[in-house]
Amino acid sequence: MAAVAQEPFVVAHRAGNDLELLRRAARVRPRLIEADVHLFAGRLEVRHLKTLGPLPVLWDRWYVALPRPPRLLLGDLLAAAAPDTVLMLDLKGPRVRLARRVAAELARHPGIGEVVVCSRSWRLLEPFAADPRVRVVHSVGSHRQLRALRRRFAGRRLAGISIHRRLLDPMTVSELRERAELIVTWPVSTLEEARRLTAWGVHGVITEHYETLTPALEQDSA
Repeated sequence: MAAVAQEPFVVAHRAGNDLELLRRAARVRPRLIEADVHLFAGRLEVRHLKTLGPLPVLWDRWYVALPRPPRLLLGDLLAAAAPDTVLMLDLKGPRVRLARRVAAELARHPGIGEVVVCSRSWRLLEPFAADPRVRVVHSVGSHRQLRALRRRFAGRRLAGISIHRRLLDPMTVSELRERAELIVTWPVSTLEEARRLTAWGVHGVITEHYETLTPALEQDSA
């Protein structure tokens, strides 16, 4: 996982959810390109929007939208990604079946290199523990979940933690670096915010502004 280990770096938030966004992100070469993976009607769909049960409607916090057929599938994303692209697959939902299906899909693409798999449902990460291509990242989105991570993995060093920026301060980042090889945080909107977080010791920032933050952070570390 040498390509991910260098710091600081940018994760292109949601840029893997659309093939045009994938190509656009690849031009600025962020370290990771994130994609959200759902299991729906037996398919591994790549999208941020959620479904309303079996209805052909997608929604997010602020709006409802009819889907644009066809929906992007994980196999198509893996086939379209350039050989040097490192995808960060964010597994959505609580079903372990999703993780098993993703692991099987990765096995069908032996030509891909490094992959990062993350989830806030930590049991979904277990099927990837034995895959040397996969870095497993435990996602933390609340103070309660951070306390649970401290209890559950006390004395164990994790491969990675992805954590909401509101939970971070210099002392917390220092503690988490003792617990994990890699710390990434979201959401990051500005260069000033990215610089502050990386100065605290965060390895990578997850941002929708990857086109401006990627070259700026690269210049800072040159």
